[in-house]
This record gives sequence, C-alpha cells and structure tokens, in this order.
Amino acid sequence: MSDPVHPARALWWLFEPVYAVTFLQPESRAAFEAIGLDGGWRGYFAARSAPLGAVGAPPVIAAFFSFAPAAVERALPEAWSHASPEQALAARAEGSAAVLARLLEAVDRDRVERTAEALEAAAARLDCAGRVLAAANAALPRPADVYGRLWQAATTLREHRGDGHVAALVAAGLDGCEAPVLHCATGAARAVLQPLRGWTDAEWDAAAERLVERGWLTPTGAVTELGRIRHRDLEAATDLAAGRVWEDLPAGELDRLTAALRPIAAICREQMPVDPLAMPPVPPAPPAPPVPA
Repeated sequence: MSDPVHPARALWWLFEPVYAVTFLQPESRAAFEAIGLDGGWRGYFAARSAPLGAVGAPPVIAAFFSFAPAAVERALPEAWSHASPEQALAARAEGSAAVLARLLEAVDRDRVERTAEALEAAAARLDCAGRVLAAANAALPRPADVYGRLWQAATTLREHRGDGHVAALVAAGLDGCEAPVLHCATGAARAVLQPLRGWTDAEWDAAAERLVERGWLTPTGAVTELGRIRHRDLEAATDLAAGRVWEDLPAGELDRLTAALRPIAAICREQMPVDPLAMPPVPPAPPAPPVPA
C-alpha cells in the first residue's frame, strides 16, 4: 500500500495546473506580444519576475533555480527595454484571466467564486518569510475579475511552495541543473523538461555525472536506492515547508476547498499541451456516501 499523500502536495497538484496552463495558451502570448514581449522566454521571465521589479538576470537565476542561466540572461534585463514590470504584470493578469474565463466557461460561476475566495483566504495566511517570490506576489493588488483573482491566488500559493522547494534543494546540495536531472530520473521526461529549462546536452550530462559520483544515479541514468531516498526526503521537506497553511484550516474546510477546486484543476490539467513536472492526473471526486434508507 502506498503512503498517504501529504495535504500540501495534494493541494499543489490541484492549484499548479490553474497557474501553469495560462502561460501555454494564446491569450497570454497575445497579451505579452502586445507590449513587445514574445510568448517564449522573454515573456515568461519578465512576467513571472515582474513582482520583483526591473531585476536583472542574477536574482532571477537564483529564485527560479532550475532554469539555465544562459536562458535567463537572453531575456533579462533586455526585456525591460520593451516593457516595464507594471506593463508585464498587467499583461500577465489580462492573459491569465482571459485563459481561465475561456477554459472554465462551462463551470458554474459560483464555484469559481468560492474557489477563488478559498484560495485567497489560504494565501492571506501564508508566512512568506524567506520566500521572496511568494512575498512579492502576495503584496500585489487584488485583481477585480474573479478569474484574475483565482489565478493570482493560485500563483501566490505555488510560488510559496516553490520557494520552499528551492530551499530544500539547496539544503540537499543540488544545483540548478542537477535538480531537473534528478526529477527526470524519478519520472519526468527529459525530452520535455530539458528544453523548457534551457540546459544544453553538455550541461545536462555533466550534471548527471555529478549525481552518479554522489551515488544518486547509476551510470545509465537510473535512480539508485540512495537517490530514491534523497528524492523522497526532498519532497517531504517541501511538503513540510508548505503544509502549515493547510494544517491550520478549520475542520472540513480542506475537504470543501478540494471538492471545489478539483473540477477546475481537471479542466486546466487537460488543456496543458505539455506537462514538464510529470504531475499525476487530477483524481475524480470520491463517490457520495449512500443515503440511509
């Protein structure tokens, strides 16, 4: 029997697709292109880092962690000569709200409203100490549109978890390329993840060799028992760092949030053209309890 999934991870599997799907849809690309940013690296790095201001490549390389420095350097700070951080924030808000409005058109508006409110309430309880991306997103003004609110709350929660994950990776002694290499050895697809993170074959293979030397991978790239244990510990540390906000929920509220978010997450998950993180499918809702005779 498999171990039970930590609530922090189960919720991440649901709000991550709400955040991630928007960067992969035409509405977001059009919003970025309208302000002079392409829909690829330049738009992504500018939009995601915009809450930090007009930063250069070094802090983004540090905060985003698993992206190749060369990929970031091709986008920043050059992107700020085309659009300001304020314009990038407006474009990402416009694009993400338009994407979710289209994808969730058939979802009851009250469900979207309830889900947005629940995620906003969770985001408001976050302790962002030591979590730079989460803190910067938490400080942004509340969007007026319900779909924008849903996306911004999901984004703040995923950046909070991501900041904690980066801390766990650093504590384990992994670098920015070794982390995705290990992720691919434990289930993700290199053909998908490597180009999306911008690493060259030489950089990727060198990182794999370092993990072989540490005993985490075999020479053929398979994860060893030690690597499996270390990876499990990394994920557990990430869950622990992200878990407090969910542990503090009143009784029953976690179940209500999960039930409201699940169909929204399923739609977003199905519309993702690529899945770089190899996340599991959104599980179906559990059957309703039988009505007493």
